[in-house]
Amino acid sequence: MDDLYREVIIEHYKNPSYRGHLDPHDISFADNNPLCGDHIQVDLRVDNNGIVTDARFDGHGCAISQASADLLMETIIGKPVEEVKQLNKQDVLDMLGIDLGPVRLKCALLSLKVLKAGVYGLGEASDSLVE
Repeated sequence: MDDLYREVIIEHYKNPSYRGHLDPHDISFADNNPLCGDHIQVDLRVDNNGIVTDARFDGHGCAISQASADLLMETIIGKPVEEVKQLNKQDVLDMLGIDLGPVRLKCALLSLKVLKAGVYGLGEASDSLVE
């Protein structure tokens, strides 16, 4: 089963559907993982009802960080911002479907950390956002 999930990760890494920038955007936030140098920026469009109508990410990093960002963007389009705020570490790990060590876990959760800092309107992202 891990092989199937690894294929999904590689596919999202090599052919991301949601890579890019949104201009204009309603929410934008960027951060990096100082342990490995991964960098993610997330741009969102949100309608008057608080629904995410479009989402994009950009950045660089390992396959896990880039694939998790792409999967996360796919997941949040069409959801209310209040629901996006409730996403957590386990949601991202379920999307990836493989066990990760502590270093790779930081890579996988970077996009969630950036996303949540953006939707909460924070000036700085914190690891506590992904719990």
